[in-house]
Amino acid sequence: MGMDRVIEKKKWTTGKIVKIAGISIFAFFLLYLLFFRDKRSKLYVDRSQITIATVLEDKFQEFIPVDGVVFPKNTIYIDAVQGGFVEKVYVEDGAMLKRGDTILKLANANMELSLMEQETRIFEAVNNLQNTKIGLEQNKFYRQQEIVQLQYQIDQAKRDFSRKQKLYNEEVISDKEYEDAKRENDYAIKQLKISLELKKLDSISAATRSKQIDMTMSRMQENLNMLRANLENLYIKAPTAGQLSSFNAEIGETKTAGEHLGQIDMKDGFKLKANIDERYISRVYIGQEAEFDFAGETYYLSIGKIYTDVTNGSFQVDLYFEGEEPEQIKRGQTLQLRLSFSSATDAIIVKRGGFFQETGGNWIYVVDPSGEFATQRKIRIGRQNTNYYEVMEGLEPGEKVIISSYDSFGGKDKLVFK
Repeated sequence: MGMDRVIEKKKWTTGKIVKIAGISIFAFFLLYLLFFRDKRSKLYVDRSQITIATVLEDKFQEFIPVDGVVFPKNTIYIDAVQGGFVEKVYVEDGAMLKRGDTILKLANANMELSLMEQETRIFEAVNNLQNTKIGLEQNKFYRQQEIVQLQYQIDQAKRDFSRKQKLYNEEVISDKEYEDAKRENDYAIKQLKISLELKKLDSISAATRSKQIDMTMSRMQENLNMLRANLENLYIKAPTAGQLSSFNAEIGETKTAGEHLGQIDMKDGFKLKANIDERYISRVYIGQEAEFDFAGETYYLSIGKIYTDVTNGSFQVDLYFEGEEPEQIKRGQTLQLRLSFSSATDAIIVKRGGFFQETGGNWIYVVDPSGEFATQRKIRIGRQNTNYYEVMEGLEPGEKVIISSYDSFGGKDKLVFK
């Protein structure tokens, strides 16, 4: 009888191998889920619906766009000095004028009548003063005539007294005759002294009164000239040469004193007025440069005046050309300026886009070198202009970033292109 053979039990059965393999795969899957799987939130996006730009290293200049309105460099305003109704219009709006050209004539009957009355009163007053001055001159001659007469009387009295004194010494005449002669002589001398003093006083008084009369007459003449000048103000004339603008007057229309009638734009160049957001008021200064492109050329300006009053969130500045002015620009034309806040410097820059509204410039989607997806990266934005942002850190030249709006991305960590 044959001996029984011991059959050894297999350690690695097919079932056991399959079981171990399944456990291993499951364990590896758990490890992948726990440690190796990309946990970042992701979103699939259509690449054709986004805008990708390349980070550059180039010259950067900080500026803001502002709209400048063309105005004449110098403007003279024309106002009605006297009121009245328009009697005649000599020129039309836009006319080129020379200094002194008549623009229009106003009529004011009350003013003309008042001038005639005052003129009459002044003429009467001047006539009275002239008569008074003539009277002073006549009085001077009367006083002179009186002195001449007294001198003649003194001469007679002196000769009479001299003869009677001689006769008295010879005891030919009485004491009474001698004394009468002496008294007449002394009286005449005293009268002359008094007349000479009166003449002196009259001369001083007459000189003073004559001077006062001359001054009064001069003031009256000035008043008369002023009245006539007021009447002349009814003729509105060009105070300087230039182009008449903002002028509108119709015959028969009433204009009040001080009313604005128009203005004259002097032909000595242009300036631009620009409104700037009040946020930049501390960064704007006299001499600050600006530029604009026109007809294929770039023109340069600088700020010459700053109006610090803030209205509706903005303030105004006047800019003057540095060098040549465009020949084709016209008054009232609007030009877009670039107001510089810095000179051009080397910088890492990225093109402006809608991403800034979502991120505030704190992060951006950077495209992977494979071009298959993009991920978030923190960055820091510095200065900016209408075309570019200056990147202070977080990006390198040559990298590609998504610059279009992030509104539909929901802040996902990763964007996968499809």
